[in-house]
Amino acid sequence: MTAAPRPLYYRVDSTTPPTLLSLPPANAQTILKQVAQGSGTDKQAIVVDTINLNNMLNKAVFGTVDVVTNVANFVSGKTNSDESTTDKNWQASFACLGINNKPTVSNDDVQLAVSMLQTMLSAATTNNKNKKMGLGLYFCPYSTQSILQQYSAGQVTLEQLQQSLLDAGVSLETQQAYQPLWDWVASCDPNRLDLIALAPEVADIAAVRSQGIPGVNAERRAQYVVDAPGFIALTQNPKFKLYTDRSLLKDFTALSTTTDKKEAPEDSGAFNNYFAERILVHEAGATALARYAMMQSTTNSKDGASFVTMLAPTADVRFLGGINGRLPRICQALVPNCGVTDNAVTTFLLNPTAAGTLSQTRYLRLEIGTGPETLAYQTKVADYLWFSANQMPAVNLIPRLMN
Repeated sequence: MTAAPRPLYYRVDSTTPPTLLSLPPANAQTILKQVAQGSGTDKQAIVVDTINLNNMLNKAVFGTVDVVTNVANFVSGKTNSDESTTDKNWQASFACLGINNKPTVSNDDVQLAVSMLQTMLSAATTNNKNKKMGLGLYFCPYSTQSILQQYSAGQVTLEQLQQSLLDAGVSLETQQAYQPLWDWVASCDPNRLDLIALAPEVADIAAVRSQGIPGVNAERRAQYVVDAPGFIALTQNPKFKLYTDRSLLKDFTALSTTTDKKEAPEDSGAFNNYFAERILVHEAGATALARYAMMQSTTNSKDGASFVTMLAPTADVRFLGGINGRLPRICQALVPNCGVTDNAVTTFLLNPTAAGTLSQTRYLRLEIGTGPETLAYQTKVADYLWFSANQMPAVNLIPRLMN
């Protein structure tokens, strides 16, 4: 028996706890276009009434009118960000695509990312011949920026790009996994798309993992971290501490089986250096994106706000605390009046899995911060969940579906 078709696109609504709103394909495409045109994503709940698992039944009986109206308007495309974009004055907006990379990157995920990027590139640039879209790549070290620019401009071959990436420490397996992306970039108008290297150098990542952040050359450290005071203050933020405990550190793995077979979170040195590695990777990625965005918005101010996308592992964008969560702070450090807020950053998870969202069940985990002491800092997993047509989500994967 063939399974009944299920929606492929979902908005994660900021209710307490978060709930899912399914989207028709046409509205999903509209959302991609609006995001590319600078709408951002309002982090306030679409369903205005307070919703929790204890009062859903009461609302179903006594208070459905406003809820149903709000949801119906949204899924029909009437209330995405249209009504509130007029008062948004940010100089840049971002779309962060979280892609599964464990154990490897799948062709389905890359193809889905390319289709989304294609839609957003067209929407961002069609009505403005001078506007470009930036695309950050998480696996490309800073030192590969020049070769990425040359490739997107059609000045070097794919083989030359691959050799340069290989020399910089990017495995051939990773490069080949993104073959559909390279093909798409080569087909794009070079005046419409820029590639952005997001990763610290491989040697610097290794140095942080073994010696902590002081192990990185001071000059390169300054390239990765342009907002040192904010970088330090972030680690003391209660919401970031929740993200660290419930998401970032959950991916801890031993450095190697030969270095220390007992290396584990209980080993404070290894644990702390893993934390340092991840926050440096996140800071470096956000810094590269913010630099590009602010440069574009400043030099091409007459062309409107800049729009920048990125590909990153799911683990680096889930629960909005990784590369994506740092963008507003770093943009404001570079250009204090840029107006970039959390609402200017939209996060999509592509073909998410229960394991990828750190769920202990077969359902996706939609939030962190559910206890009495952390409820004030509750954070949803992403703004949107996007699935490929041949990876239709199973019934027991989708929790708290509101329509």
